[in-house]
Amino acid sequence: MGEETNYYIISDSIGETGLKLAQAVAAQFSGQSAHYLRFPFVHEQKKLLETLDAAKADSRAVVIATLVTPGLAQAGRTYAKQIALPFIDVMTPILKAVVTETGDQPSGVAGAVHNLDEKYFDRISAMEFAVMYDDGKDPKGFLEADIVLLGVSRTSKTPLSLFLANRNLKVANLPLVPNAHIPEEIWKVDPKKIVGLTTDASVLMEFRRQRMIAYGLDPDTAYSARDQVNEELQYADDLYKKIGCMVINTAHRSIEETAMLILEHMGLDEVDDPTKQ
Repeated sequence: MGEETNYYIISDSIGETGLKLAQAVAAQFSGQSAHYLRFPFVHEQKKLLETLDAAKADSRAVVIATLVTPGLAQAGRTYAKQIALPFIDVMTPILKAVVTETGDQPSGVAGAVHNLDEKYFDRISAMEFAVMYDDGKDPKGFLEADIVLLGVSRTSKTPLSLFLANRNLKVANLPLVPNAHIPEEIWKVDPKKIVGLTTDASVLMEFRRQRMIAYGLDPDTAYSARDQVNEELQYADDLYKKIGCMVINTAHRSIEETAMLILEHMGLDEVDDPTKQ
C-alpha cells in the first residue's frame, strides 16, 4: 500500500453519510491506505474550526462535511479556504438545488432522518424479525415475512436479511439441504415474495474450504467436495422452478447489489432508505 490519506468526517449528526462517501472515494485509490476520523455532533462553530485546525496540521487530510445546522457549513467553507484546506461540503449544494426546484426551505435539524419516530421503531422491529426467523428457526415467520430468502449454505442469506431489514422489511430465510424437509409454510407464501439464492460451484467450494480452515479442520471434506456442492445447487435450482420464484446468483455480487435487485423486482426500491446524515 502507498501513503495513507486521512479522511476527516465532520457532521452535526453521527456522520454516517460522510463515512460512506469517504469509503466510496477511497475505494477508487487502490494504491493508498485510508484512515477515517469521525467528528460527530459538531454543532458549534468553535468546535468546527478547532477540528479544521487539526486537519490542517495533517499533511494528508481531506475534510468531508455533512452539516445542516444554519451557518455552520458556510463558516467551515470560509475558514477552510483561508487556511488552504481541502473541504468538501456535501449537503449545501443538494439543499440549494431542492430549494431552487421546490421553493421549500430545509429544516436545519441535524439527524432528522433518524429521529425516534414510527419508521425508526419499524426498522428495529424488522431487525428483530430477521434475527428471530434466521435459518428457518420458526416456519411461521415465512407467512409473516415481506420477503423469504431460500439458498444453500454460504449464499449470503443472513447478511441479506439484515440489510433488507434495515429498509424496514421483514425477512425470513431458509437454508436448503438436499432431502431435508421443506416446511409446508413455504408453499403457502406468494412466490413473488420468495427469492432463491444460488452461486457458482467453484465459488461455493472455495467459501466452504476457507470456512473449514478457519475452524482448524480439514478443508477437503464432503462439505466442500464438488459432487456435494453440485448436488446441493441442483436441488435448490429444482426447488426454485417448482416454486416459480425469482433466482439470483450471488457469486460475484455484493450484498447491496443483490438487495437492490430484490427490491426492484418486488417494486420496493422506493422503500425508505435509512442512510444517516
